[in-house]
Amino acid sequence: MMFSSFLVATSSIHACMLLLFLLILVSYTPCESFVQSFIIPHKSCIIKEPIYRPIYRYQTNTHWTLNVGTESSSEKILRETIQKENEGDGQEPDLEPDVVKESKAEQTQPVKTYTVPAHYVKPRPKPRFLLEKAFEIYDDFTYPSSAESLTPSASAPTALTPPPPSTSIKPSPHIVILGTGWGAASFLKTTASTPLNITCISPRNFFLFTPMLAGASVGTVEPRSITEPVRSLNPSSQFLEATSKSVDLKNKIIECESVTCEGNSCEISTFNVSYDVLIISVGASTNTFGIPGVLENCNFLKSIEDARRVRTGIVNCFERASLPGLSVERVKEILTFAVIGAGPTGVEFASELRDFVEEEGPKYYSSVLPYVSIKVIEASSTILAPFDSELQKKAISELTRFSFKGGRAITELMLSSGVKEITPTEIELNDGRKVAYGLSVWAAGNGPMQFTLGVIEGLEEEQKDRQNIARGRLAVDPWLRVVGGDGSVLALGDCACNAEDVLPATAQVAGQQGEWLGKMCRRGYDFCPEGTVVGRDMPPPSSSSGSPTIAEKISSPAPGVACAFQFLNLGILAYTGGGSALAQVQITEDKAVKSSGSLGFGLWRSVYLSKQVSGRNRLLVAVDWFKTKIFGRDITRL
Repeated sequence: MMFSSFLVATSSIHACMLLLFLLILVSYTPCESFVQSFIIPHKSCIIKEPIYRPIYRYQTNTHWTLNVGTESSSEKILRETIQKENEGDGQEPDLEPDVVKESKAEQTQPVKTYTVPAHYVKPRPKPRFLLEKAFEIYDDFTYPSSAESLTPSASAPTALTPPPPSTSIKPSPHIVILGTGWGAASFLKTTASTPLNITCISPRNFFLFTPMLAGASVGTVEPRSITEPVRSLNPSSQFLEATSKSVDLKNKIIECESVTCEGNSCEISTFNVSYDVLIISVGASTNTFGIPGVLENCNFLKSIEDARRVRTGIVNCFERASLPGLSVERVKEILTFAVIGAGPTGVEFASELRDFVEEEGPKYYSSVLPYVSIKVIEASSTILAPFDSELQKKAISELTRFSFKGGRAITELMLSSGVKEITPTEIELNDGRKVAYGLSVWAAGNGPMQFTLGVIEGLEEEQKDRQNIARGRLAVDPWLRVVGGDGSVLALGDCACNAEDVLPATAQVAGQQGEWLGKMCRRGYDFCPEGTVVGRDMPPPSSSSGSPTIAEKISSPAPGVACAFQFLNLGILAYTGGGSALAQVQITEDKAVKSSGSLGFGLWRSVYLSKQVSGRNRLLVAVDWFKTKIFGRDITRL
């Protein structure tokens, strides 16, 4: 017992002596290394000593300064030490307030930029990328909803660890997405089961399956079969039927305009919508290349209204040509259908139109069938540029085949023929030839939206520097953040372009971008991480929402860091008429599985049917195909 008491007493004495030694050391030791170990050399650091007031510490190059008022003994010794250090370098002690120093430092110090590590944006190898996609499907189907996948219940699988409990509830950022095209629809569907604060703004309240516009323009499918109300894609989101006129990037406000028409009167109302995160998915407009007469005299295939207009125009041409008293030359002019552009849209429309002539013509317009012609005008030397040359030749063979037994080819390909001007009755080519027509359809490319050009003007110079590649589209970084902004504005689809990895303006690209962005928002990734500088390269989006999913573990370049968007090229399809289609399915960058004819047609129909956004659309499209096969196309004009 005495020995135990002795140990306790000895320990107490040692503890008191150690505490006294530390107090003396803190008060009197003028050692720079000791001072630096206790005082962090940072301009915003505040050190609080027991009993005494705060000491504000600031470092300018290698000179230490201290700002104090009435000094204690320890502060006085520390101050004298710092003064001696500065005097050794020939400088006077700096007694300016820290606020003034911070302001001066911000003015004199160069703006720091962030350099994205190369492996953050390097494309993942194809096998790893496919494995990531497979586990994305697994992660999505492991839990009944996205919310449960982030915070599983006790009975749910434990593949994901819920985030630690937070003492404060952070409000969900207000996400505003502009548009209802492929990118926006994929984003809304991906976030449908997640409690996010989302507002969608668009002048049309439906999603349109654009690859089937050619079929809708001749009556193969009905317009309502390829449209889906946008409100049904994400019932928890808010939808505003309005046009976005401009964006105040500094104050994060969108100016909108809504037009409501009843009878012959229209009411225009304007309002503003604020946002925390803005996603621009407004698509693209028609590119006329500055050719006179295109806008005034041509039809387009960009909207459901365009398809209805073309469908009515085709029937009008046949009805006009059937009137008595017309010369043969005049009938030929009326029944000449000009398609400008031999890309997928132009070729598919020409093919659908030929199907209409071959299948409905003998029943309704047999007297004028010998005078029908379809002219496909293309500035380049080939058609369907994205396809392999072997498939291009098969498409040319299919398009120019004879349409009737012992008849003639009604489709003529006019390659290497640039358009100079279009009048109400003629198309003048660059080589001087003139083509008289009854109906013309322009399918020659995309151009920028006026809204997109306005956003570009409001961004920093880094955005304008990349316009030599973006060409009227919003230049984005690998995470789809608009270059020249602060990270709160993102863009996808036809209105966006990554200058370092230019992707084709297709529905496939926009759909994958919308799905990827939806998953990033669903997982709580911050697209404006700390350290972001307006107009500079930004740190990658980061997340701290618990343990990552299996797919994230595979794809993420670093813990908590979002993987860059990577496009998975699934291939391309094109209908060439007469129950024939082209299919080019990519296996690697250089290898693809190619098919045409009936096999390609079966693949084309199955893919288009499966890619419909709802079961309702799949059923309606299948019924339309069946009706067309049994009863033919409806030629009534309503």
